[in-house]
Amino acid sequence: MSKQRRFWALISLIIAGELIFSLPFHVPRYFRPSLLEAFSLTNTALGDIFAVYGITAILAYFPGGILADRFDPKYLIIVSLILTALGGIYFSSIPDTFNLGILYGYWGFTTIFLFWAGLMRATRAWGGDTSQGKAFGFLDGGRGLIAAIFASVGVWLFSSALPPTDLIEVAERKSALTIVILSYSLATAMAALLVLICLPTQSRGNVPDSMPKNTLLTVLSRPVVWLKALIIFCAYCGYKGLDNYGLYVHEVLRLSEIESAKFMAYMAFLRPVAAVLAGFLADRFLASSVIKWSFLLSSGGYIGNVIMNGQIALANIIFVTLMITFLTVFALRGVYFALLAETQTPTRLTGTTVGIISVIGYSPDIFFSPLAGRILDAFPGAQGYTYYFSLLTLLSLTGLLTTIILIKKISKGRV
Repeated sequence: MSKQRRFWALISLIIAGELIFSLPFHVPRYFRPSLLEAFSLTNTALGDIFAVYGITAILAYFPGGILADRFDPKYLIIVSLILTALGGIYFSSIPDTFNLGILYGYWGFTTIFLFWAGLMRATRAWGGDTSQGKAFGFLDGGRGLIAAIFASVGVWLFSSALPPTDLIEVAERKSALTIVILSYSLATAMAALLVLICLPTQSRGNVPDSMPKNTLLTVLSRPVVWLKALIIFCAYCGYKGLDNYGLYVHEVLRLSEIESAKFMAYMAFLRPVAAVLAGFLADRFLASSVIKWSFLLSSGGYIGNVIMNGQIALANIIFVTLMITFLTVFALRGVYFALLAETQTPTRLTGTTVGIISVIGYSPDIFFSPLAGRILDAFPGAQGYTYYFSLLTLLSLTGLLTTIILIKKISKGRV
């Protein structure tokens, strides 16, 4: 493949890889206070809706991984983007809580079963034997840049649709959110066209029509598979934890709804920097080493927020600690799938292995948001967020310990 074709193939993967999740996750992340008001939701109710997504996604990861080893990822990605965009049209009607839960269950299927493992397989194929860190770093870094750009555009559209006053009516908030949602829906559909044009076709994986039982048992019996799954589990909890930062700066640090959305959009620009840098460091040193240091620094950031307890007088320092956790979480996302190569996972079983790891690694989609919502609703204000950051500290330290164990196994050749 020529350099130009490789470039555009990666660009299409980056854009598709972020926009597929823009409808279920960007709107709640960047417009959290406004979404809660427009949809008449509590933190607990929204968390339960995310749990519906998580349950569907968990059920879809493993069969989706097997599917990705048998069919061309290009067409799986295209279909998933179109189906996800169609869901956005319904989302723009501001459905009630029950129907919103059904929509999120639908998105759990369209974004995972047909998409996730195919994206990982296509990215690993792009990276070849020597550039796995760069491949996944570029993917997540590029996804971060796309997220930041679209979040910035979304904030502009949202603020432009609202009256220049703090007294915003519910109908005005709903109308502004509808514009944002439809914009994301259109962009997701256009991403499918880009993939159709730019992503080359791939042959099916070198696997038989039915997965041999002993092969599957061999994958499941490798301790490093479970360690990688736990590392992703802890890192993904950190990523899910970012979803409530906009609400934190609004409720505790007293930023307005628009200022909160702008803060989240600005922080999204850290993702490409952190992920790409982590990718280069992973190829220069090791992905496991980058992951170890990222967990260590994120733990320090969370502990700092626990100690400061949301004190307005320490707002500037709090913003610095929040920025540290943004950077480290984005770095973790940028390289944790580079562990596939470091632990000598066979290329032909990439989809299946990703499916198995993802069942555990992304299970926080089921419980993290409901748990966080209940903590924040039960303890309003700064105290609730102190408990929230304490939970994130515990998870980050668990990730650090797991990574250290994995490094020892790799050094002893027990992969």
